Amino acid sequence: MTGTLYIVGTPIGNLKDITLRAIEILEFVDIIACEDTRHTKILLDKYSIKKQTTSYHKFNIKAKTNYIIGQIRSGKNIALVSDAGMPGISDPGQELVKASLDQGIKVEVIPGASAAISALSVSGLKTDKFIFEGFLPLTSSQRKERLKALSLDDRTIIIYEAPHRLIKTLEDIRNSIGDRNISIIRELTKKFEEISRGKVSDLVVKFNKRKPKGEFVLIIEGAAGNMKNLEDPNMLVFDLVKAGVTKSDAVKIIAKRLKVPRNKLYRAALRG
Repeated sequence: MTGTLYIVGTPIGNLKDITLRAIEILEFVDIIACEDTRHTKILLDKYSIKKQTTSYHKFNIKAKTNYIIGQIRSGKNIALVSDAGMPGISDPGQELVKASLDQGIKVEVIPGASAAISALSVSGLKTDKFIFEGFLPLTSSQRKERLKALSLDDRTIIIYEAPHRLIKTLEDIRNSIGDRNISIIRELTKKFEEISRGKVSDLVVKFNKRKPKGEFVLIIEGAAGNMKNLEDPNMLVFDLVKAGVTKSDAVKIIAKRLKVPRNKLYRAALRG
């Protein structure tokens, strides 16, 4: 009889945030697949759970996916956890879920904490519509290109960032989509949790005064609060330029989005 794959949400910081059902499933399964077995051991020890663990991370996905699928097909029940939050959300997991479904294996989710949603809920920005970007590209040019693609999106933008890239990413945000309202949530649910709110430029100054530490979630205001002229291409270009985007980039963005001639928009931008 084939077993089941359980996708188990774990705490994003405070170990008390685990659910009763998650504890029950972790005690029930035969094997726990972990992003980092050492990290997960801290959680398992906290709740006196003694189970076989196996690593499942971005460097062994292919081999371990085949191994786990084989174990489930032999009748074992397996839980997949990441270091924090829900597996598959900027963490390993989506490949295993897809492979399991392709094999006709039952996949069951055990909901838990999510850093993205938790941060959004306390950001003070709009929560009715949002887009989750995870980690932006590593190079500045690719980050700027992606941010410019988001510059007219009216949804609140959620981004994860590492401490050593935080300031550069904030500068790229300011230069690519403008000086918007932003909430930066650091070390959510942990001892040194900190929530900073303000304009991007204000928080660039703040984090330049002290070295950023910890893991960060950035919640960025969508374009709805900045772009009022949603039907006039020329005014859209003007709004983007006003927000800090160069004229040439603004023309490219609007021309591509609205499918209008770039040269016509560029002439209008030069006159403006």
